[in-house]
Amino acid sequence: MTDLSIFAAMQKASEEWAKATGPWMEAMTPTMPADVLEAFFGKGISPDGLDAKTRLLLSLGALTVLGSKAEPQIKITVRNALAAGATHQEIAETIAQMSVFGGVPAMTKAMELARAVMDEETS
Repeated sequence: MTDLSIFAAMQKASEEWAKATGPWMEAMTPTMPADVLEAFFGKGISPDGLDAKTRLLLSLGALTVLGSKAEPQIKITVRNALAAGATHQEIAETIAQMSVFGGVPAMTKAMELARAVMDEETS
């Protein structure tokens, strides 16, 4: 077995683990109230720094690049970004921007996931 095939096997095993554990993660993580998000993810960390909405949009961008490996995390982050005051447009633009880094398939998947979360919110 070459070093490359060992790496490929490890990568495959970690992807399978992430997919297997992902669904319960989404079910266990509720949307946090806006003031809690701000305290733990925004100005509570650094009064002169980024607010919770901005931090969550940055996180969404990074998760978008990961593509299908981060499906539950994308949904959770979209829910919390909405709770922190992000608009549908800001979420869509954040995801679209990441097509340059993660590719169109990753962007498309993240858009589908975000749309599903936003549709849940409005129904």
